[in-house]
Amino acid sequence: MTEPYPKPRDDAPLVVFDFDYTLYDGDSGSHLFASLIKGNPLRMLAALLATPILGPLVAMLPTRRTGISGYVWIATFGMHRVREFNIVIDRYVLRHEAELRARLLPQALEVFAAHRAQGDRVVVATGAPPELARAILAFVAHQDVPVIGSEVGPRLGAVAATRHCHNEEKMRMLRERGYGDIDIAYSDSTADLPLLLAARAPVVVNPKRAKVDFFRRVLPGGTRILNWGCVDRGGERAA
Repeated sequence: MTEPYPKPRDDAPLVVFDFDYTLYDGDSGSHLFASLIKGNPLRMLAALLATPILGPLVAMLPTRRTGISGYVWIATFGMHRVREFNIVIDRYVLRHEAELRARLLPQALEVFAAHRAQGDRVVVATGAPPELARAILAFVAHQDVPVIGSEVGPRLGAVAATRHCHNEEKMRMLRERGYGDIDIAYSDSTADLPLLLAARAPVVVNPKRAKVDFFRRVLPGGTRILNWGCVDRGGERAA
């Protein structure tokens, strides 16, 4: 059986894609955890009771990760192993297939597939759980692409991130796996500035409109700032 994409050479260009708001329209992890909470009355009650505390933490950038971690703990309480968490992810993805497929950005997938077709080494580096990104990419036959994401483990009767694939840590995780010499990087987020600056050719896609001028200031002149179909985001739209 013929493989749909050529196997990349070891010296092929390395192309790194973020996932949320780059290949996927939205925050895939937040969608997962919100679904787990809403699907269980006890978790929903716990989230409502905790929101007066967690809500303000999420609203403020310095404490946002702490607030989000609280909701993640509520969403995963009772899970004790990573394998158990991954099974829950796979069930969630299958149950919400139509909705998740609709969130994959066609223009982004065209670029993604074009890099693979020309033999580039393509890697996804995301703050989301890696099993979630892999399962969603499987809908469009890209499940074999390496995915580096936030690592999770048991904590206080639930599952929590033990290592966030975020900001400088994302670069460390890429380098540890041999992906340090980056030719092209695609991301929407200022949190991925270390990744974009490390790439020979950074490409900003679907940025928040308020961040477009910031990217123009800090990235090399001529850096492309594109919109791949996120209607409420900035960037130059394709004709």
